[in-house]
Amino acid sequence: MKTYFSSDFKLGILGGGQLGKMLLTETQKFDIYTCVLETSKDAPCANICDEFHLGSLLDYDTVYQFGKQVNTLTFEIENVNIDALEQLEKEGVHVYPSSKTLRIIQNKATQKAFYIQHNIPTAKFLHFTSSDKIINANLSYPFVWKSAQFGYDGTGVKIVKSKTDLENLPNVECIVEKLIPFKNELAVIVARNSDGDIKTYPVVEMEFHPEANQVEYVICPARVSNKIAKKATEVALKVSEAIQHVGLLAVELFLTENDEILVNEVAPRPHNSGHYSIEASYVNQFEQHIRAILNLPLGDTSSKVGGVMVNLVGEEGYSGNVIYKNMDTILKMDGVTPHIYGKKTTRPFRKMGHVTIVHKDLNTARKIAEEVKNTIRVIAK
Repeated sequence: MKTYFSSDFKLGILGGGQLGKMLLTETQKFDIYTCVLETSKDAPCANICDEFHLGSLLDYDTVYQFGKQVNTLTFEIENVNIDALEQLEKEGVHVYPSSKTLRIIQNKATQKAFYIQHNIPTAKFLHFTSSDKIINANLSYPFVWKSAQFGYDGTGVKIVKSKTDLENLPNVECIVEKLIPFKNELAVIVARNSDGDIKTYPVVEMEFHPEANQVEYVICPARVSNKIAKKATEVALKVSEAIQHVGLLAVELFLTENDEILVNEVAPRPHNSGHYSIEASYVNQFEQHIRAILNLPLGDTSSKVGGVMVNLVGEEGYSGNVIYKNMDTILKMDGVTPHIYGKKTTRPFRKMGHVTIVHKDLNTARKIAEEVKNTIRVIAK
């Protein structure tokens, strides 16, 4: 009998943002006791977990002491203290994904080197200990600059078109990648439990906002051939096998003009590219993550219906206490489900929620998604 369904079992989550909030919804199905560690008292998870702890996710003692209070520990954000996780594992706490997995992924230079070592297709790159060293590297423009650590939602990534662009880069450890001419950005979510059982979600297509460099729309299934979808899934499974993660692994991919599949980067947790699954899939990504880290049977990853997700982000020119305008208008639309994350304040391009559109015709769903995007306004008082 699984001990996860006993009254003394505690699941810990590092991070209390929207991913944690959606994870908590699934733990409530199974009546799992939850503890969350987060830096902000106003975080989306604050009022819906059993225990809410304030503290730094990067501080060794804070993470270690929190982890000692739970049986299984997971995270919704990669920027956590790995040394504390490693010590907790030595003392018998189940940490999923493991500290070993997180060490590979947390630093983009380490992550890219891992792909090269395991013959996983990816864009060519160079590693720099600081951005100021790039200017003497005699590189060809344009290229992609990425901060090695602490990037999220489009921050820490920039297309560098000339030497002038180098002047505005943070002087941090970074990588430089060849700019890949691609037709599509795709993603595959792989679920794996500690028994080694594996399931994949359908390949999705991601459309990015040109300025914010963050996902704007996710389309499931991706509008690619079966051959391309099979190739993308095979590459994602190769990454999963190499990393040996437990939980979810979201693998972001480029489909090049020559129909090659290249790995961009991965996330060892529920991911923006899987939010559509709450409405469209038989078992959504958040429930699947819980199943995987507790070594339960993995659920059905197939879709009941085609789905499109659109992110709701803070409108440019507004910062402060958030207001969602025209919500009543989109609620009149069939197949439209909004998810508001519970963040108190907005700022330009901050992820504040998402909306899923399900429809038997994917092109119709995509058109409705655009209508939703143009209707809702995320502004400040």
